[in-house]
This record gives sequence, C-alpha cells and structure tokens, in this order.
Amino acid sequence: MTDFDAIDFFRDPSVVADPHPYFDAFRAECPVRREGHHGVYMVTGYDEACAVYTDPETFSSANSVTGPFPGFPVPLEGDDVSALIDEHRDGLPFSDQLPTMDPPQHKAHRGLLMRLLTPKRLRENEDAMWRLADRQIDEFVQQGRCELVWDYAKPFTLYVIADLLGVPEADHESFREQLQGGKRRDQALGSTNDPKMGHTPLKFLYTRLSEYVEARRREPQQDVITGLATATFPDGSTPEVIDVVRVAANLFSAGQDTTVRLLTTALHLLAERPDLQELLRKDRSRIPELVEECLRIESPVKGDFRVARVATEVGGVKIPAGSTVMVLNGAAGRDPRRFADPAEFRIDRANAREHLAFGRGIHACPGGPLARSEARVSLDRLLDRLLDIRISDAEHGPPDARRFDYDPTFILRGLTRLHLDFTPAG
Repeated sequence: MTDFDAIDFFRDPSVVADPHPYFDAFRAECPVRREGHHGVYMVTGYDEACAVYTDPETFSSANSVTGPFPGFPVPLEGDDVSALIDEHRDGLPFSDQLPTMDPPQHKAHRGLLMRLLTPKRLRENEDAMWRLADRQIDEFVQQGRCELVWDYAKPFTLYVIADLLGVPEADHESFREQLQGGKRRDQALGSTNDPKMGHTPLKFLYTRLSEYVEARRREPQQDVITGLATATFPDGSTPEVIDVVRVAANLFSAGQDTTVRLLTTALHLLAERPDLQELLRKDRSRIPELVEECLRIESPVKGDFRVARVATEVGGVKIPAGSTVMVLNGAAGRDPRRFADPAEFRIDRANAREHLAFGRGIHACPGGPLARSEARVSLDRLLDRLLDIRISDAEHGPPDARRFDYDPTFILRGLTRLHLDFTPAG
C-alpha cells in the first residue's frame, strides 16, 4: 500500500505521471486535507472546490500562480491577514498578471479582456480556425505521422490567439519563431542548442504588443488591436499601455496552455479507442461531448492556489488565516459524489460539463469558449484528413507497455509529446 503522506506532491515525480491515486486517497480521507510537506490545504472535493472558488472575500488570489513557492515576503500572522496580503502582494512573482488580482482591480482588468472575447469576435475567430487548422495539417499530413504537440497543437493555438488579438498575419511566423522556436523543434526556446536561450517569451510579447497598442492609439484603424488599444476601464479612465499589454499577453500564454493539453488528451484517447474514433467519424455532433468529458477526466490545469485572508472553514475543516489552499480541478472532476464511476470515460455522461477544468467564480477562465471551439474545429479537421489514427508503437511502445512523459509541473497536466501514425485521407 502506498504511503501518500510520504509523497511530496510538489516535488515527487511519481505524481507527475499519474496524480489521481494521490487525489483519490486524500479525498477518501477528507475532501479538504492539509499535506505535511509544505502545509498546503489540498481541496479534492467538488463542492468544497466550488466553495473556495466562489468566495473571493475569504480567499485571495494573490498566490494563485506561485502557491507555496516562494511564499509571502512576510509572515502572515493573525486572524485577519488581509492588510498584510494587500501590502506585500506585489512582492510575489506574477503579481501583475490577471489571475493573481483580487477585486476591485481584477474586475477592471478582466473587463479589458472581455472586450476581446465578445460573441461576435469569437465567431469571427472561429471562421479563421478552419483555415488555420488546414494550414497546419498541410505541414505534416503526407508523412503519415506527426508529433501532435509541436507539429499541430502549439502552432495552431498560437495562430488562433494571434488572429483573435488582431496580430497582422504577416507577423504570425515571427511570433512562432520567437515563442516556439519556429518549425524546428530542436530550436525550441530553452533548448541547449538554442542561441536565444537568454530570450524570455514574455519580454517579446510585451515589446511587440506594446508597439501595436501604441501605434493604434496614434493612428486608430478598423481592426481588433484598435479596439483593445482604445478600451477603457469601467470608470471611463484610459489604461496605461502596459495594463492593456499584460491582459493580451496573459491571453496569449494561458490560452495556449489549456488547449494544447486538451487536444493531446483527446487525440491520445481517440488513438487508443478505435470505437470512439469511428463514432465521431460517423457523427461529428458528438465532438463537443467528447471535449467536455476529456476536460472532466483529465483537467489541463491540475489546480489553482488561494491564500486565506481570515480564519475560515471548508468542508468541516478549519483553515487558519494566512494558509495556502490548493483547489485541485483535476481531483474535483473525479469526485464520486458528483460524477458516477468517475475514472471511467463516458462520452454520453450527462453532467460532464459541470467539471471545473476552467475554474469557477470571478476567476473562471474567460477563454473557455475559445478552447472549446479550438478543440471542436481541430478534431473535426483532423478526423477529416487523418484516417486510422493510432499511437506510434515505435515512439511510445506497444499497447500493453506504453511510455508517455508528462509536463513536470504541479499546476498543469499534459503530455510533453504524442507521436501518432495515420493514413492520409484522399
């Protein structure tokens, strides 16, 4: 029997490959449980996760990205640490990013983002997705094989976000080159043979997006960037250029992470399940059902952090003020109190869409509709153009001994590579 108390969730590679036994063990004992290595309260229950997500007055998002590392610059001591959090939150990494903001700052900056994600703009963006999906598939389809993450998912999602933001199409390839290393995967940023190892993608995004916004403020045009550049806060004030750029850059990074992992989960499943693949080939209207169940059973985001402003209680467990809480989306999606036979993939699961893959409450991912559209369009076009999709035995081993590597992170969940073989259609 595994001693889950001995496992450091934030350091142990064993829970990277499969975190669900750890989640299940903690949930079975108590849906809110303090782990013993870093003092983090792990929320594995569905109802308990919703309770934390929908209570921003009690739980601050200041540490939503960092969690227990590096911790607050000062000790959070007392029964109400709200003032300490507000005073020292800027000392935490990523404190200028939307996910870490609390009201009222969060509402004002999220309003800028929602200027981009209007139903009309999302419809226009989806029209472009079909063309972008085909263009990306064209790069590898005749080879009869691909590595889905770098050959399709990453570049496709990058191009979609670039289109959504209104980045001129002539600049798309430069974004791919700077953010993903271009078409040569061995030149991806951070690789040991990359001459741009010192380059930071965020710096590139800030620089380029600032240039676009400043240019449109000087000379407005009839385009998306002008709409973003001229957007105002709810009180009518004009944001600084950097405020606009941070929101756009956040969408650029977060919008890709979730969808790339969703696509690899879906194609991994379809490549191992010919029955599901055949079902979708015959009836494409079932694709949205598959997408929601993929999000439930394998959330692209394992979890999100909060810090308790005051002493409180969740699920009958007392949480002291200043405590770090990790709301585990991936665990909540497999809570048997909410989802029957939660470890079983059911494409016809009636309540699959109740998952928490996109969070809940004021910080619910605003890009959820975008990710769903990207997945639906991608699966439709991949099924059209790739027949008999299957896992590459040469790369991942035979069916009874598959070898897969997952992103070595305690926040995100997804394959680092997914090699597929297929027969080109037509």
